[in-house]
Amino acid sequence: MGEKIAIQDTYGERFQYCWGCGPKNKEGMHLKSYPSDDGKNCICKIIPAKEFTGGVPANLFGGMIAMIFDCHGTASAAYFAHKNKGLELKKDTVIGRFITARLEIDFKKPTPMDEEISVISEVEEIGQRKVIVNMTMQAKGEVRAKAKIIAVAVKDNM
Repeated sequence: MGEKIAIQDTYGERFQYCWGCGPKNKEGMHLKSYPSDDGKNCICKIIPAKEFTGGVPANLFGGMIAMIFDCHGTASAAYFAHKNKGLELKKDTVIGRFITARLEIDFKKPTPMDEEISVISEVEEIGQRKVIVNMTMQAKGEVRAKAKIIAVAVKDNM
């Protein structure tokens, strides 16, 4: 298989400045989401910085968990819609951009700091403008949170 391409790196120029996942936001987190080899899932991995601790010491705060789901979910929606059109993700791809219409999160257990967190997404439904994606966040081999995002396609001139 060729070089892994982050979905966020294929966003159009004006959509590359998100604080969570924008590759051109100098102060941002620079989250990266990658399609699995079989294209059935998308994967994001992160080790949170210590400043993102929550109300329970040494655990990630819920707003950061929501941001990770938001950025990974919209990137996943873009990829699944792209793939559904029979297209491949390549270095020169300018993928369609999706934004969040709804995000539901079930917090299962505190999410530890200083540990790699993995978020895996899978598509539930693809419509003409809407994609529904389910996600699971894990750390230390345990499910920490689950989410469902409804993402909608935007026009480049939004």
